[in-house]
Amino acid sequence: MRRILAMWYARPLSIYLIVALIAVSAFATPAGAMFLPAPQTQAAPLFDRASDMEKIQKTLESGIIQQRLMDYGLTREETLEKMNGLTDEQIHGLAANINALQAGGRHGHIDTETVLIILLIVLLIVIIVNNDAAVRTSIS
Repeated sequence: MRRILAMWYARPLSIYLIVALIAVSAFATPAGAMFLPAPQTQAAPLFDRASDMEKIQKTLESGIIQQRLMDYGLTREETLEKMNGLTDEQIHGLAANINALQAGGRHGHIDTETVLIILLIVLLIVIIVNNDAAVRTSIS
């Protein structure tokens, strides 16, 4: 433990962390809360099913999407039949998020290359710190 505290970066790092903690806590504001109104029981729908279906059907007419659905074994008629079985909320959610869909890619997932790069960087840092410690102990 004393060896770690004797490292050249231990004192500046601890001072930085203390200053950062004080700075963050100095500007913190108190949390606030309030009551939310009760939901309306006879609320009108906030979306139009026909326009949402039209937007989805326009997207489904894309050749790439049609080919992908056929790869899954779905014909155009089966797809439309399944679409008609969805609730209004599901249709609206799909139509609202249809532009955010990524064409091919796995948005939000960490792939193998990213994990390997992170591990290599961590390994490099550990090697540098160990070499620095070995040099300092051989000098003293």
